Amino acid sequence: MVYGVYMAASRTAEKIADAAQAILVSEGAGAVTMRRVAETVGVSAMATYKHYPNRQALLDAVAERAFRELAEGWGLRCPDGPWEERALGLMEDFLDFALGRPHLYTFLMTDRRERARRFPDDFAGSGSPAFTRLVVVVEDGMRDGLLRKDDPLEVTLTLTSSIQGLVQLYLGGRIGLEETGFRQLCERTVRRILDGIRA
Repeated sequence: MVYGVYMAASRTAEKIADAAQAILVSEGAGAVTMRRVAETVGVSAMATYKHYPNRQALLDAVAERAFRELAEGWGLRCPDGPWEERALGLMEDFLDFALGRPHLYTFLMTDRRERARRFPDDFAGSGSPAFTRLVVVVEDGMRDGLLRKDDPLEVTLTLTSSIQGLVQLYLGGRIGLEETGFRQLCERTVRRILDGIRA
């Protein structure tokens, strides 16, 4: 009996997080309210508070699950190919995410959040699954003599921050290119950076 109650509560918590994430993806974090999520799920507003004590706790749960989902599909485009193809494949994965779900991208990557990961401490080890995959590629490049020896975390930050900056400009309407042209600009940018850090 207790197990059944626990499973029902767990399913309700998942439904609440699902609804919050769907609203966030389509409209942005500002549209996520406890009342709206409750209405979407079909429970009372007070019922949401049994699972998430406040809106911030709900958004934190959405962030954690979104990062897990992203990590599961990240780096599959070219997992075992040549080094440069792996690096560019990760860039394409990032652009698929940023351009395909801009509200979620903004929430996870640029909105100020209390529990957001911070460089460098939260990025060391496997603190950021998507970032970690690129760190591994950078470390492989250094080990194989393709890149100059340097701090892998900082080199990875150099690669990712340039593309994130371009994405911010693009989403803000400051780059007047269609998506295909924008993706080509990102690839040229990464290649220029790689040319600067090659061994």
